[in-house]
Amino acid sequence: MELLTIGTFAKASRLSPKALRLYDELGLLTPARVDPATGYRLYAPEQLDQARLVAWLRRLGMPLARIQQVCTLEAGPAAEEVRAFWAQVEADTAARRDLATFLIDHLSWKDPAVSATAKPLSIRYAALSDTGLVRESNQDTAYAGPRLLAVADGYGSGGAPASAAAVDAFKSIEADSIPAGNLLNVLEDAIDQAKQAVHGVSGVGPSSEGAGTTLTAMLWTGSQLALVHIGDCRVYLLRDGELLQITHDHTMVQSMVDEGRLSPEEAASHPQRSLLIRAVGQGADSTPDTRLHDAQRGDRYLLCSDGLSTVVPTEEIRRVLTGVGEPEQAVRELIALANGVGGPDNVSCVVADVMELQQ
Repeated sequence: MELLTIGTFAKASRLSPKALRLYDELGLLTPARVDPATGYRLYAPEQLDQARLVAWLRRLGMPLARIQQVCTLEAGPAAEEVRAFWAQVEADTAARRDLATFLIDHLSWKDPAVSATAKPLSIRYAALSDTGLVRESNQDTAYAGPRLLAVADGYGSGGAPASAAAVDAFKSIEADSIPAGNLLNVLEDAIDQAKQAVHGVSGVGPSSEGAGTTLTAMLWTGSQLALVHIGDCRVYLLRDGELLQITHDHTMVQSMVDEGRLSPEEAASHPQRSLLIRAVGQGADSTPDTRLHDAQRGDRYLLCSDGLSTVVPTEEIRRVLTGVGEPEQAVRELIALANGVGGPDNVSCVVADVMELQQ
């Protein structure tokens, strides 16, 4: 068998000699033979397939350690690993896209008060939380005020104080006057305060292990709602009769749906559908999704814990939001729906309507 020089092999595999030397040092692509006198690397022709795979994976941006793992797998599992990697890339890109959109919208936003034709908007709101019919205690926290809407779903032994602490951290910005150019910084500071508050109430030691909370909050600016979302509580927008989910669940099952490994129907009944991949708690990834939503008169927003969204069909939620006028009655009926199908979890709802400011 005639071996290929490193130059010939590099050209055929579309990898540079420098890259080939690095991959040899890392044990990723070991030469078939190294000349003992000159140290010159020689490669077998059958190594080309692996070298080309490495080249393509590098073009995808896959880290070398993960490429090394892929190269040890059979074709089927290797394809699954590439699919999972790319799904994560798309999720990370989407998160950066959300932040870029937030910044663009925020920096280009003009105060509607400067327009003579703009009609000032306000919100009317209601919040309600219920233990449900199965759980012994309520670890949810729901809050609605003139500028802040929030739902948090605690978990672990300290779940109840964790969810309350996270929401309380955001309440501190409700009374503040936020300069137009400082909204993103204020939200980031509030997230940091929520993390510290949750860590503070969770304590230390074995009893605190696994304690934390999800957090979904919207800050009303007068014409926009700034969203901060970590975990699997949801925000829905009812606009012109159409109900849209405007948050993305940070769960293992949802990531499997994103990767194409599960269908939405399979995810709905998956035994690990509540396993979080982002949360506010000890050792958790608490990276938030943040974005701005331009409000329109007639919009209705629903923030809810998964005690509603996992047991009540979306069409039933839309029916209540469409048919019930007052936010107070809407939150009561939504919680009644969850309890009507067994109430297996704590359930919390916040409903807010965007309307013209009464002079």
